Amino acid sequence: MGKELLEKKWVIWTLILSITLIWGYAWVAMKASLNFMGPFTFSAFRFGTGALTLLLVVWVMRAGKPPRDMWKHLIVVGMLQTAIVFLLVMYGMQFVNAGKSSVLLYSMPLWSTVFAVKMLGERVTAFKAVGLGIGMVGLLTILGWDVFVVQDAEVIFGEILIVLAAVAWAASNIYYRLKLENVTKLQVSAYQMLFGTIGIVIATIFAEWGDPVKLTGESIFYILFTGVLASALCFTVWFILLSAIDMVTATLSTLLVPVFGLFFGWLILDETLTGGVLIGSGLVIVGIIVAQLKRDRGA
Repeated sequence: MGKELLEKKWVIWTLILSITLIWGYAWVAMKASLNFMGPFTFSAFRFGTGALTLLLVVWVMRAGKPPRDMWKHLIVVGMLQTAIVFLLVMYGMQFVNAGKSSVLLYSMPLWSTVFAVKMLGERVTAFKAVGLGIGMVGLLTILGWDVFVVQDAEVIFGEILIVLAAVAWAASNIYYRLKLENVTKLQVSAYQMLFGTIGIVIATIFAEWGDPVKLTGESIFYILFTGVLASALCFTVWFILLSAIDMVTATLSTLLVPVFGLFFGWLILDETLTGGVLIGSGLVIVGIIVAQLKRDRGA
């Protein structure tokens, strides 16, 4: 994609809207896939497809292999960002709506802020503290609604797993900052997904070996959509965008994903948008915006 084209704002925002729409709908596909196979099995199919596609992109773009001394760090990131995150998310989604799941996972920037303070020495400024506080209140609003109103132990268990996935994602971001900043983003994405997929396959063999798998036109569509489009293609476009826009704009644009996740979950899966989910989701988004905007001011 030419640099001249990327200098046009309408092109940038068309790409951002496209990938966030795809990522938002991916939550519906992930939820619906559970009607055809186990959560780990689907993740193995999805990220196996995504990893192969990304490795093909690496070959076509002649990005080469990462240095061998970086492989151990890529394995760590792959385990955290791909294996642990999506094993927890997919297992948790057996009990939690797609829209709510997307909001809980995209609380990741809040946890990244906590880890950045502890591990990267970033200062806790007033705006960052306020943003973190608002976001945490949002999470507690969502979880509290289910604890005191819904009172479904399985739902609460699933939500905790997805919050833990957000924590693992945040940890992988910090680890990347510490160990892999000198490796190209495309190499990191492709190889961490490859190593993460290996971890998922091992977990699938132990947890779901022999479980029924229904490979129909619909289930194959979900695998290809999430593997090729939501994983490989969107991440490739995302890395291109990161070279054309500032990090804060990029990060804030990802907040469209849980918005679309909630919308598609309501529209396609008939998921109920309770007051607790709507209020809590709004607080999470506001909290992340406050924290990210402060980061842009050099705090």
